[in-house]
Amino acid sequence: MSNKADHKLTIYQLLPRLFGNVNTTNKYYGSIEENGSGKFNDINTQALQAIKATGFTHVWYTGIIEHATMTDYSSQGITPDDPDVVKGRAGSPYAIKDYYDVDPDLAVDVPNRMAEFEALVQRTHAEGLKVIIDFVPNHVARTYNSDVKPAGVRDFGEDDDHTKAFAPQNDFYYIPGQLLTIPGGYNPGGDGFVHPLKDGKFDESPAKATGDNVFNAYPSINNWFETIKLNYGVDYQGGYITHFNPVPPLWNKMVDILSYWTEKGIDGFRCDMVEYVPFEFWGWLIPKLKEKYPHLIFIGEAYNPNEYYNYLFNGKFDYLYDKVGLYDAIKQLVRNEHHASTWNINGVWNHQTKGFHERMLRFMENHDEQRIASPGFAGNAWYGIPGMIITATLSTGPVMIYFGQEVGEPANGSEGFSCNDGRTTIFDYWGVPDHQKWVNNHAYDGGQLSDSQQQLRNFYVRLLNAVRDNEALRDGEFYELMIDNERQHGFDQRLYIYLRYTENARVLVIVNFSRHERDITVKLPEELLNRLKLSGAYAFNDLLTDAKFATDNLADGVWIKLTATGGYLLEF
Repeated sequence: MSNKADHKLTIYQLLPRLFGNVNTTNKYYGSIEENGSGKFNDINTQALQAIKATGFTHVWYTGIIEHATMTDYSSQGITPDDPDVVKGRAGSPYAIKDYYDVDPDLAVDVPNRMAEFEALVQRTHAEGLKVIIDFVPNHVARTYNSDVKPAGVRDFGEDDDHTKAFAPQNDFYYIPGQLLTIPGGYNPGGDGFVHPLKDGKFDESPAKATGDNVFNAYPSINNWFETIKLNYGVDYQGGYITHFNPVPPLWNKMVDILSYWTEKGIDGFRCDMVEYVPFEFWGWLIPKLKEKYPHLIFIGEAYNPNEYYNYLFNGKFDYLYDKVGLYDAIKQLVRNEHHASTWNINGVWNHQTKGFHERMLRFMENHDEQRIASPGFAGNAWYGIPGMIITATLSTGPVMIYFGQEVGEPANGSEGFSCNDGRTTIFDYWGVPDHQKWVNNHAYDGGQLSDSQQQLRNFYVRLLNAVRDNEALRDGEFYELMIDNERQHGFDQRLYIYLRYTENARVLVIVNFSRHERDITVKLPEELLNRLKLSGAYAFNDLLTDAKFATDNLADGVWIKLTATGGYLLEF
């Protein structure tokens, strides 16, 4: 694959535990035997060829590394976890139990689990796709214990001084003299789940600080009570005093972990909750790894626009999430909220991410967010079309799709630890019903999809291939056309219009978030016409539907009829 094609990353996020699972039982709080689990081996050549053909360049395999679970693998030499500090029967992929191992749920032959994962990496590369996995730097499972760590590796906390709440050389933060108290109101595994350790207690003395910065022994049910906060040399309780010289032991442990996975062929890391870890660590870590592995990419999950600059330029991330900017603005428009306006998209472009648009990862779904088709978001996957067009084409930065999004998966029902919240569970064993129609018993051909779902998926295929292959969308400049067209027509807060262009290619992007059709004559300002040396008659072809439009004189504009909640990528 050429570097040019790589310039626009198109990322497909999937959970192997859910992706290839064709079991349709979906019992509330069901076990792995009852509800099933997808495997590494389910992600076969047909699946990867279909992902590639959809227009993706990268696959983010979520939940690869071994995490705490209620499923008993003691017969395989894996120490069981106390269910009182596990969320869901399957457990959270973000409560890492062993940083040098993979999730046994995902293996057909558990003793051979690492080889099965390595074969998946090889299959993925063989189809011209690159591999991203999670790096969870801020916290680990309460039951963290590596039983397969390489010789010479010291476990987290193995050398800690437990008598000190904070010490620069400790891996964890402690609450000396206190036992951890498990939050009330939690019924691990649900009614009827029997486990010898299910007693509302967990023997952790002294208690350790909880992952979401709870520095006491009493995390609530709404905290990340199943996790322990890692210590990068910041004394939070002492007034955010940093101790980075000498480098804390944890820093070098993380270099060893990421080097271990990179040697297995990993091309990039999606880094969890990066703003909970000091940017100074990232600025030390990322260049050190890229010196040895220059191909690596680092994507940071971030939510504070005031810190974007620090994490991009001092922390050296390649990309950060654009959740509180573009995602939130588009969600309001897709939901048809009264106060929603496309001017909020302008605000992202002109202010929030100005100067580094190409380094923001855009998306409309991921494992943390509601499904577009869920009642809590839009209730109809087709309403997401205009937002998805902007998400994918606003800049040269990466775009991400969550598995099942492309067929309108609505995430109905309560799975167990996950309630009926419009999200696909990351905690429970589950089948994803509308996605399973595309999987079609591992044929990955969409054989069970409805006509509407086939059409929706075809939209995603055409959109993603366009942004990957079209020069203007992949590499081009951006020119906002809202202001000039407002002067012509008056402002319509449900329309958004811009041009993406290079010297050789031009695509006019126009979307309509309204639930009604729109007729509009789109004009390009004289300054832009002169800059691009455009004049006379032009024909416009939509890259998404092959719809045709034309004008005898571009200076007079081009008349467009826009469908409700639709949009065009008009190449001319």
